[in-house]
Amino acid sequence: MLDFIFVTGTSGVGKSTLCKNLMDQLRSVVVEEHMVPEFLSRDGVEDMTGELEERTCWECTKAMAQCFHRLGYRNVIISDIDDLRTSDIPIDFRGYRYLTLKLVCTDPEQLQSQMRDRPANGLIDYELQEKCNAKNLMRAPLVNEHTIDVAGLTENDVFTKALEILSSKEPLTEYEYTRPPKEQFYSWVFANGLR
Repeated sequence: MLDFIFVTGTSGVGKSTLCKNLMDQLRSVVVEEHMVPEFLSRDGVEDMTGELEERTCWECTKAMAQCFHRLGYRNVIISDIDDLRTSDIPIDFRGYRYLTLKLVCTDPEQLQSQMRDRPANGLIDYELQEKCNAKNLMRAPLVNEHTIDVAGLTENDVFTKALEILSSKEPLTEYEYTRPPKEQFYSWVFANGLR
């Protein structure tokens, strides 16, 4: 049993589907960034910047997940976070039993098709999606992070691979970690020169 399971990856790669399947299988809970309530400013005066908004969303998501953990929930699934924040996971969750499943896709056409065919709103900026996915593919795995390439896989195949990783990989709880340069991550807020 794990304390936390992170599911990361670009838009359209299948994070939400995997999270739902994991929640059903593990009888757990999913915390996603979109669950953070709307907010306009900290003091009613200052303008909200993209950086402050993203940091607020991360801190609230992290606090919600840790609250579930304090209440005794295990296998708490966290997803839909900005890729740049994945570099915080080994810092903020050191000492916990966690694993990160990084979903990638080496087939850009499949990735675009998955995004286009989503039941909710589809992505419009396919060029940005492709650049984000390419950056994600190049980045070396972080502590306790395992990559699943969804190219050519069915929803059930991805789910099976995820369960295999979660049941066979023993997470490190104590480790040395140096945060990689932010240029190795994509960010919807900063776009890191991707647009």
